[in-house]
Amino acid sequence: MGKLPILALRIVIVLALIGSVAVQVLMMPLVWADLEGTEDRIRVLLIGILVLGILTMQVSAVCVWRLLTMVRRGSVFTRAAFRYVDIIIGAIAAGSVLTFLLAVLLAPGDAAPGIVGLICGAALVIAGVALIVLVLRALLAQAVARELEAQQLRSELNEVI
Repeated sequence: MGKLPILALRIVIVLALIGSVAVQVLMMPLVWADLEGTEDRIRVLLIGILVLGILTMQVSAVCVWRLLTMVRRGSVFTRAAFRYVDIIIGAIAAGSVLTFLLAVLLAPGDAAPGIVGLICGAALVIAGVALIVLVLRALLAQAVARELEAQQLRSELNEVI
């Protein structure tokens, strides 16, 4: 991967992190105020789901940043990369569960059934993204195995020479 795509992705990550922190700090109190008159339990759950959902995106962004650092150093095909990929998978799965919980929270209220259905569909799509990343993790595992095998063969070849 070239330097330009890595730089571009890092700029996007920084902007997304700044924006997400701004949403958590500036917008969540406004959403809280807009929900005045709503049952306190529902209000707390809704804000909690939104804040945790944003947190899952932030965790994924930080892990992608770490993976980009590994790509730049040429060390992405090592066992250390699995930790970050696993965290990303967990964060995406948590985001899917949070999205479904949002639908469950909205279902008994005044929300239109179509909106609840759309949110459930979004939860399913997010779960699908987690599965795609899981497949990519399997490809990473194969690449790491090939890299280790190549290193072993190089070592044996150097001994022969």
